[in-house]
Amino acid sequence: MHRTSGWALLAFLAGLAAAPLAHADTIVLKSELKAANEVPPNASTASGSAEATFDIATRTLTWKITFSGLSGPPIGAHFHGPSEPGKTAGIVLPFKSPEPPITGAAALTEAQAADLLAGKWYANIHTQANPGGEIRGQMIRQ
Repeated sequence: MHRTSGWALLAFLAGLAAAPLAHADTIVLKSELKAANEVPPNASTASGSAEATFDIATRTLTWKITFSGLSGPPIGAHFHGPSEPGKTAGIVLPFKSPEPPITGAAALTEAQAADLLAGKWYANIHTQANPGGEIRGQMIRQ
């Protein structure tokens, strides 16, 4: 009976030691959404943030995007890429709804994951007054 307790303790400690390794497989990405990041920049005073985690093992991206102060209701919201800051690109991942908070998850292809982790994706919120995008932010590894 004593031996069983010892094995249980060892298994528990091994699990604790492995727990930090699971976090090593997750990459955090963030962005500040603002009008100055749009191409071309606009005069909106809206602001927001995009936070995401990327699981390397499953290539699953999970996100939460919040914003306020838009010129009107959001009519679209997506991740765009691949693109450097100051340039535009097509939609790579549309969001189910443009209403904040925007949350979701999706499995990415190897190419999409490579572009995302290279900082070539941006979050973009579109409005009627700014159909090309009112606020934007490049997703950057933290």
